[in-house]
Amino acid sequence: MVPKTLVVSSTGYALCAKRPSRPFPPPFLSPPSSSFSDPLTTHYLSHDKRLSVRGDLVRGLNNGDDAVLVAENYLAVNDGVGAWATKPRGHAALWSRLLLHYWALELEREPNGQSELDPIGYLQRAYEETIRATTSPGEWLGTTTSVTAILHWKRDAATGSIRPLLYVTNIGDCKIFVIRPSEKRILFRTKEQWHWFDCPMQLGTNSVDTPQKDAVLSLIDVQEDDLVVAVSDGIVDNLWEHEILTIILDSLEKWQQGRHEDKDSEWAPPAVMADEQMVFIARELLKSALEIAQDPFAESPYMEKAVDEGLAVQGGECLRIPFQENGRYQCGNRLLQEEDVIDPIYPVTCTQAVG
Repeated sequence: MVPKTLVVSSTGYALCAKRPSRPFPPPFLSPPSSSFSDPLTTHYLSHDKRLSVRGDLVRGLNNGDDAVLVAENYLAVNDGVGAWATKPRGHAALWSRLLLHYWALELEREPNGQSELDPIGYLQRAYEETIRATTSPGEWLGTTTSVTAILHWKRDAATGSIRPLLYVTNIGDCKIFVIRPSEKRILFRTKEQWHWFDCPMQLGTNSVDTPQKDAVLSLIDVQEDDLVVAVSDGIVDNLWEHEILTIILDSLEKWQQGRHEDKDSEWAPPAVMADEQMVFIARELLKSALEIAQDPFAESPYMEKAVDEGLAVQGGECLRIPFQENGRYQCGNRLLQEEDVIDPIYPVTCTQAVG
């Protein structure tokens, strides 16, 4: 038997949401009532005001309409489609968070020492649980893209030794990069999934996409000190791959030489939740993407894609997010009468195999 913790990693994340998501609705949170005669709330029954579902605390963190989760052997980024905020019962943040929560529960149910994992099965069951949780007792609408990585192991047939193996699952336009600093190169990257420009595959309300049918699973052999970086499209729409690689390698070098500056400590998660080196790398990558996103004259990958589609777009990406309504996609200028302009929301998570 091989314990799950045989292959572990150090992790960190950095987040930036320009606007908050909608407040979470009951029964996930129970806000205080404004009525003195009939409270109509369970808010006063508990001192624990954290998000919960069916009595369990919901895993992960929200970042606007997005959600992230990092642990010693897995990480995930779910990019909630913010345009649902324009709908009366739209709640992309709830969808992205619950999908991540149920995915983590499915993974943790695996028996200790399981040699092969089923990440697409985990995501499919999490998707089905999220549908049930958001349709009863009340209905909440939303969609989300998703990318996950699980650091596991495999046994070498020749030597019998244990070697690290990375399971990566992707649906939509979030991305995972596996970077090998010793060779200064990107070892692996996921491929974005689109219906058409600015309209990624997504899971949720009215979407025809499902994990079982559309999610892509990749298995990557990794080694100690490889970096696994999971990002939303807010990063890859503002930074080219060679820039991402350069920023990460430069950040590693700065950290190792002790030249890092800690002027933005409010961006970092609590020390108990993340390794400081990985936090530093995630923050450097995030800040670089924000500089491009806020520059109206910058050249960006998003601008390049838009120009290829015949759209007059200049500068960094300000996220015009598509969603589905009445069974059809509404994306960019193709079907919308007016574009829903959504503020940039960029989660970044980093993990490093440490043996």
